[in-house]
Amino acid sequence: MNPRPPPLSLWLLLLLTGAAHTVGALPRLCDVLRVQRDEQDQCLQELSRERTGDLAMVQPAPSCEGLWDNMSCWPSSELGQTVEVECPRFFQMLTSRSGSMFRNCTQDGWSEIFPRPDRACGVNVNDSSKETNQKRHEYLLKLKAMYTVGYSSSLVMLLVALSILCSFRRLHCTRNYIHMHLFVSFILRALSIFIKDAVLFSDDGVHCDTHMVGCKLVMVFFQYCIMANYAWLLVEGLYLHTLLVISFFSERKCLQRCVALGWGSPAIFVASWAITRHFLEDVGCWDINANASVWWVIRGPVILSILINFILFINILRILMRKLRTQETRGNEVNHYKRLAKSTLLLIPLFGAHYVIFAFSPDDAMEIQLFFELALGSFQGLVVAVLYCFLNGEVQLEVQKKWRQWHLPEFPLCPLALSNSFSNGTSGHTHSTKASPSEPSPDTCRASVI
Repeated sequence: MNPRPPPLSLWLLLLLTGAAHTVGALPRLCDVLRVQRDEQDQCLQELSRERTGDLAMVQPAPSCEGLWDNMSCWPSSELGQTVEVECPRFFQMLTSRSGSMFRNCTQDGWSEIFPRPDRACGVNVNDSSKETNQKRHEYLLKLKAMYTVGYSSSLVMLLVALSILCSFRRLHCTRNYIHMHLFVSFILRALSIFIKDAVLFSDDGVHCDTHMVGCKLVMVFFQYCIMANYAWLLVEGLYLHTLLVISFFSERKCLQRCVALGWGSPAIFVASWAITRHFLEDVGCWDINANASVWWVIRGPVILSILINFILFINILRILMRKLRTQETRGNEVNHYKRLAKSTLLLIPLFGAHYVIFAFSPDDAMEIQLFFELALGSFQGLVVAVLYCFLNGEVQLEVQKKWRQWHLPEFPLCPLALSNSFSNGTSGHTHSTKASPSEPSPDTCRASVI
């Protein structure tokens, strides 16, 4: 029985890892794959001509048929012969050395290659590196499964939450408009992750055959969605801070500025990154950021937005603690400020503080960084949907009213008083007012922060 050809992705991982310790500058992965596929096409053509010639001459079939084993082309051979082939060209690209590999034609088919391909061709891949790469490959597969589940569940919950906020007119106010924009940014982030994975990893982890312009546009869209998501997290922090610091301000102008900051500023930075990348690092699909200076065009604004958010939250807590220590604060206001302080402490890690911690981490902590950014970060949208929609007292009240209208049509509804009510454990105080079919006043919306 012929031995099973080794997986191409595993061989490339082993080869590139081993060659990194033996040569200075490595060729690009796509160039290596292009040479390997050229050899594959040439081999299949030769084998096809060989079989056609054998049939035309009516010769008996050889004991060992020719094959392509993802590395080398082995011609047909008779029983007992030893076949020698040169090292593949993509091996030579990694090591700049030539060598030979051998196989015997036995009664059971082709024997194993000897000596081992990496040793015959001068690539230093030992057993420990094999085991390490295998474990890393398994870890990445588990990580991909985790963030796929996370982004999928977040996407579903965010779509439901967005539909609820859009459906009820009484929930239309500046605070909820900002929440809806935040939901859309998380939805776009999840979609961009799925699109990027479909483009980059559709062919056994290799995307060299992808149309490069389209592939780069996918990466530009992906970076924009990531930056827009962090920008709207910053908008949430700015709006929360504005409610506590400024007593009166224009809701319309505030929302316009928030939209400009949330969607406009990421477009400027991503466009700058794309232009810089085109002129300074136009390599591959723009998915690998080898040039740190170019990557900081994206990383810098993200870290700055997170730091600003962190400072805003600290100042919000300081203001709340000062109000709690004030003797004039009434009992209901004390409970309101306590709940608001708890919600602020909860939002600090939710708004991406881990990104700053890992931005300057060494390469040894890459696996931990990927776990926090991909696995745990993928559930961030789900948590936001739960906090800002499903646990929101105003949303629960509107859903309950609609439910009663559907199931109890014979009983007329009386106006419900919202006096001295709280949205929930993560909500703020709501001013005394009566529910009406019209849109709530700005004061009512602004008072309930989350």
